[in-house]
Amino acid sequence: MTKKESLSTELLAAVRKAQKDEETGALIYAYMAKREKSPENKKLLEQMSKDEKKHADVWKSITNENIMPSKSRIFFKKVLITILGFTFVVKSMEKEEQVGQATYEEMKSSIPEAAKMLAEERKHEKVLYNMLDEERLHYVGAMVLGLNDALVELTGAIAGVTFALANCKLVALTGIITGISATLSMAASNYLAEKADGNEDALKSSVYTGGAYLVTVVLMVLPYLLFPNNMYVAAFAVMIATVLLIIFAFNYYISVAKEQPFFKNFLQMAIVSISVAIISFGIGLLAKKLLGIDVM
Repeated sequence: MTKKESLSTELLAAVRKAQKDEETGALIYAYMAKREKSPENKKLLEQMSKDEKKHADVWKSITNENIMPSKSRIFFKKVLITILGFTFVVKSMEKEEQVGQATYEEMKSSIPEAAKMLAEERKHEKVLYNMLDEERLHYVGAMVLGLNDALVELTGAIAGVTFALANCKLVALTGIITGISATLSMAASNYLAEKADGNEDALKSSVYTGGAYLVTVVLMVLPYLLFPNNMYVAAFAVMIATVLLIIFAFNYYISVAKEQPFFKNFLQMAIVSISVAIISFGIGLLAKKLLGIDVM
């Protein structure tokens, strides 16, 4: 009886999946290495690609099968690399390729050499992951500053004027003017603060802050540009949903790339932004009533 034939159906399926994941990972890491300009990161990514291929060969010696990598997964990861950077993709792949504890225990008794290889290589990979140094992650603080400020200020401002003006285009106009002005102000303030602290990359930091702010402004104003003028309530609801989606996406990115707690950070940002929106909503209604303003 061959080693393959001695395996249970579930374990053989897990081995096949592991082989496919490793074949796919080898190509993805090789793609990252080709794109990377930093010699240190390039070397690490090339090593990770070789390691993945070596793992795939171990699994292949068990399955005796040629298992093709997942083309759809490779394409999806290439898109994520372009948008979110290689650190996020590397660490998300680490989570995806982990073998379940029950499967690993069965593997230890059925194919001990593969289980030992898996344990040793995962420790080795963890060391390599921690050695990767992606520039954009140096500016997470700057991005958080821009994102937080935009979410709090713009959520409050847009919520306040939505029911005061009761007109989607007027709200959008107000949001655009306020948002662009605030973006420039925030970027300039960040530049001056970083420069005062002696940061040689103050300009780059301000660009990340301003960029995060501007993208947030665009996403929050967009519903008011898409809805008819009289559907400001619907636009407001979509805007709030967009705010929560931005907070969710950003905190998920940070939780993976920087290995920070997701739920705590998400909840904190969401509570602050929604609380400001509720308070500003009330102020907008009160101001409209006290001032007797009726925008038609």
